[in-house]
Amino acid sequence: MLADPSTHQEIDGTGWVRESLDGKTLAEPGQIFRMAMYHDNHPAKAYEMSNRIEILDRPHAIAWQPGQGPDDRGNMMPGAEVEFGGWVWRYDLEASGPGSTAVTLTYDWSNVPAPYRRDIPFPPFDPSHLDNSLKNLASLAEARR
Repeated sequence: MLADPSTHQEIDGTGWVRESLDGKTLAEPGQIFRMAMYHDNHPAKAYEMSNRIEILDRPHAIAWQPGQGPDDRGNMMPGAEVEFGGWVWRYDLEASGPGSTAVTLTYDWSNVPAPYRRDIPFPPFDPSHLDNSLKNLASLAEARR
């Protein structure tokens, strides 16, 4: 489920993630997948994130680093490069019994450059959003059994 960006809106604990803009399953490190986003405090409100897969070790771990394109909504343009912010979302999965998996969600912002930290407080959300994401993932997994 985590390798399918079309599920990320259901899993997201912040309410910011919208639909996948690529419609592709995550296949390998280095792959970029784009997501529509919405946040009342973002200057454009609706924007997009381009995420680079950092780790894809099925069924043990998946991680991605969000970035944005050059325009004010984060959109990509032909020939443009994604600017990554230094924060990483990571899910570690470990079998914990028959049909059961323990999941650890990490939001690592230790590599965020100082200029970003001046503009955005890190983490940019209440830590309860991580718990909400794990609960949403568990509910989705249970519904798909």
